[in-house]
Amino acid sequence: MIRFLSILISVFLLAACQQGTIALVTNGQSDYRIVIPAAATEIEHQAASELQKYLQKISGARLPIVNDDTAPEINEILIGNARPAVQQAINKASLQDAGFHLKTNGKQLIIAGGSGKGTLFGVYGFLEDYLGCRKYSSAVSYTPEMPTIQLAPIDDIQIPIFQYRDLHMPDPIGDSSFTAWHKLHARPQRQKSWGMWVHTFDDLVPPERYFQTNPEYFSLINGERSPNFQLCLTNPEVFSLGISGLQARMQKKPAARYWSVSQNDTYGPCQCDNCAEIDETHGGPSGSIVTFVNKVAAQFPDKIISTLAYQYSRSAPVDILPADNVNIVLCSIECNRSESIATDSRSASFRRDIVEWGKLTDNILIWDYTVQFRNYVDPFPNLRVLQPNLQFFAANNARLMFQQGSGTSWSEFYQLRTYIIAKLLWNPDVNVSAIIDDFLNGFYGDAGQYLRQYIDRTHDALAAAGDDLQIYGYPYDGIDSYLTPDLIQEYIQLFDAAEAAVADDPQVLQRVKNARLPLEFAILEISKRNVDEFLSLHKKVDGSWQVKPTMRQRLQNFIAGVKTAGIERLEEHGTSPDEYQAATEAFFEKGFIQHLAYQKPVALHTTHSEKYPVGGAAALTDGLTGINDYHFNWLGFEAHEMDAVIDLGEEREIKEISANFLQDYGAWIWLPQSVEFLISSDGEKYVSLPPVQRRAAERNKEKLIETFRSTLAPTKTRYIRVKTSSRIHCPDWHIGAGGDAWIFCDEVIIR
Repeated sequence: MIRFLSILISVFLLAACQQGTIALVTNGQSDYRIVIPAAATEIEHQAASELQKYLQKISGARLPIVNDDTAPEINEILIGNARPAVQQAINKASLQDAGFHLKTNGKQLIIAGGSGKGTLFGVYGFLEDYLGCRKYSSAVSYTPEMPTIQLAPIDDIQIPIFQYRDLHMPDPIGDSSFTAWHKLHARPQRQKSWGMWVHTFDDLVPPERYFQTNPEYFSLINGERSPNFQLCLTNPEVFSLGISGLQARMQKKPAARYWSVSQNDTYGPCQCDNCAEIDETHGGPSGSIVTFVNKVAAQFPDKIISTLAYQYSRSAPVDILPADNVNIVLCSIECNRSESIATDSRSASFRRDIVEWGKLTDNILIWDYTVQFRNYVDPFPNLRVLQPNLQFFAANNARLMFQQGSGTSWSEFYQLRTYIIAKLLWNPDVNVSAIIDDFLNGFYGDAGQYLRQYIDRTHDALAAAGDDLQIYGYPYDGIDSYLTPDLIQEYIQLFDAAEAAVADDPQVLQRVKNARLPLEFAILEISKRNVDEFLSLHKKVDGSWQVKPTMRQRLQNFIAGVKTAGIERLEEHGTSPDEYQAATEAFFEKGFIQHLAYQKPVALHTTHSEKYPVGGAAALTDGLTGINDYHFNWLGFEAHEMDAVIDLGEEREIKEISANFLQDYGAWIWLPQSVEFLISSDGEKYVSLPPVQRRAAERNKEKLIETFRSTLAPTKTRYIRVKTSSRIHCPDWHIGAGGDAWIFCDEVIIR
């Protein structure tokens, strides 16, 4: 990458020499100086200091910084509003807050910016675009060494389309210099300008404080008030509490302009007569929200009241406009990530919603999602949709952007993904392919070419398959597209070549090893399904199944790798490396069971769900048990009972039948109320064993697995039938009241 940049810079400077224009530095010497206004702002001081520092690092020449109350000279770099008489041709107002204008004026260079950080951004833009400097991550930068700096004429105006550019990734959050270089809004800026930030109903009217005495403040769901949902937005006392709560907070943060009055991160809008009437009038739950928020905004005309268009409230209301000082945060959480939102048929409803909201207001912040949240350390080939999605948002007049990534946590290719998104937030029309090459070669050196092949291969495979890519997915989701067994072998070879290419550079080699961790994670996770000889955790030795020593070692290497990389959690809500290791080692020992029904055919008399594919009915006898995560090895039934018949092929003597079921309160998954086991020799006449009742409490909020087991005297039989008696819909007291309920079974074990 360094050689590549040097060639580009040399070509640019040669053109400058041929045109005989500005010679900023010649052989490490310069007669230029940096000029700032006599009453320079903090940003102008910072811009001048940064320019001085980098020019010295590049060329060895340290240019002095002087005020513009000194006599003017020919060889000057004017910063900000320095020498305004010289800068008359520059329209500062048009640069808005963050834009900048780079312009040569005779022998002078002008770097002028908008009213915010525009001048500082102009310095960084000049250093990057014209001198070849790079800041790939908070830890990896490139500054060329050039004793001579000559410039061709410049007249470059850059004004970002997105006025607010918030990127929720480790480097922008943790490194203010990285954030400024890439012209982003840092987290401290958001914390300063936003008094409250999304999901604030519980903050404004805390249920632990008010529900017992005033249940009427909270959502009425199926005739009952509940503290687990939203607020009753037509209750005048809720409005008063919200206003007083905001007033108290505003007194503590008077400089904050944005204040969120928004739904909790759950479902359940109020169904009382008054709320229902407003929602019916305005076409859905966003009607009562906008009505309420407009009333709040009227009390604070000098503030912006922000609210969410999220999940149940995502659709725009009809016959009502958000007030001028109301901001809509429109969330794309449901959208598929394998294809652009603009063209994907699976995203049609979101396209409709952004268009409809755009007809009502131009004060829209898009909350977009850019990583794999369920498994941060998971291959996630979404890089090709980043640009068309941001172009789509821009085309629909969205000017405020929050790109949610992995926060302070490590995630797959997070430095690359951050670099791409930062460039797109400044200019959605940049050449992304060139940006990827620039980053890969600069960050990974000679290994970059192999990582480019890996990235292209994963994306090509996903596109060819036409599969979904969800932000709450798992490696096994790609088993038929970008993580097939054959492709995984190709990826291993590419990473082997990448590591070999930089074997003599320990720092770069470690970056390549870090980039390899998602592939290793995918191998471990997919192998839990015993896909093929390589992608499997167990092998048969002398008639019994044993854990492969190679897979034990692979797990050890993976855990050592994530710890070396500084990875503290593997998914959005937790899972430390040690926790993952313990869970996987437990699966080594208990995840595979060989029993009388192993790989025997299963006939289902009810319909299972394909939302979480595990191979259909065969999952009930594949020998694989589940963990307390419904995505893994669980056959799901949505609003259906399970009625399955297993054929042992011949009469066998049995003495025990069992089946494991999962309960995950938050995911609307319930244990059956009871399970009935039946046996038959001919598949026609069945003998029923006494039903087995559930033991765990239905309101137990912990994720749990319960075994339903029947024992009997040794009996010969061929067919075993398993029938559940379950909830079809979630109970009235639950957050998903009335919604379709699930049951999940992992294995029917016959002994």
